[in-house]
Amino acid sequence: MTELEGILAVHKPAGWTSHDIVAKVRRLVKMKRIGHAGTLDPEVTGVLPLCLGRATRVVEYMQELPKEYRAVLRLGFSTDTEDITGTVVESVSEVSVTEGEAKEALASFLGEISQVPPMYSAVKVDGKRLYELAREGKTVERKSRSVSIYEIEMTGFDEQGSHTDISFRVLCSKGTYIRTLCVDIGRKLGLPSVMVKLERTLSAGIASSKCLTLEQIERYMEEGTLGAKLIPADEAIAHLPAHTVSDEKKAAALQGQRLSGRAVTPPVEHPDNLRLYDGEGRFLGIFRRQEETGAIVPVKVFSV
Repeated sequence: MTELEGILAVHKPAGWTSHDIVAKVRRLVKMKRIGHAGTLDPEVTGVLPLCLGRATRVVEYMQELPKEYRAVLRLGFSTDTEDITGTVVESVSEVSVTEGEAKEALASFLGEISQVPPMYSAVKVDGKRLYELAREGKTVERKSRSVSIYEIEMTGFDEQGSHTDISFRVLCSKGTYIRTLCVDIGRKLGLPSVMVKLERTLSAGIASSKCLTLEQIERYMEEGTLGAKLIPADEAIAHLPAHTVSDEKKAAALQGQRLSGRAVTPPVEHPDNLRLYDGEGRFLGIFRRQEETGAIVPVKVFSV
């Protein structure tokens, strides 16, 4: 049987870690070379792209793309983990916020914002992950980081007296903590808040509509049709510009040799990563233009 290769878009259910999903799929497809493009917390659901076989080589480029989430935050109390699973550390007896105020607060986060990673996160400080320190009862100073919010809109507003739930959709850059965004929105409204629900609806350009459940993956594997459901590696990095190498230089490209800029069409004008194809449309790999010489040099070669 030919080993599977490509991107398997999985709909991650609640209660599973990203590592659990990888381990499960490894058993289902009977292969070890699998990686995921972007971790999701156990209670978060939604798009989890898995890279199978040589497609693991494009993970880092897939992660550059924006991610979209649908979230629900609750005004009225806060926890040590910034989500509903944590221990309550602050609460109020009444929430008095209008729908208009909530919309205004959300809109204020558009653009580049600064976030402090939550203690319950995988960020490393002095070689140790923050969540490991948090479990030991320790709190350490974290450096703020810049992330971008490209779109944010309110999709629901539900007043419950002692608390109010705000549902919203957000399109953001990699590295954005939605839990922290929920807390910061609450802070903007002068209230403690937590994230109560989160679903990732877009990752690496893959929408939730393209995802398969674990049950579907198992069934397609048994039927021998799973390969047809995979997204080709080059399609997953379609944000990189596509260029074609001349027939005479195709072999040199596959051998990872430096190419003259004249061997590639259309001409490459910027020193950014690009997808290189042969004249028949076969993906040869990721290359880039060397700024000093103008030569086209290999980054990741995919032999045909």
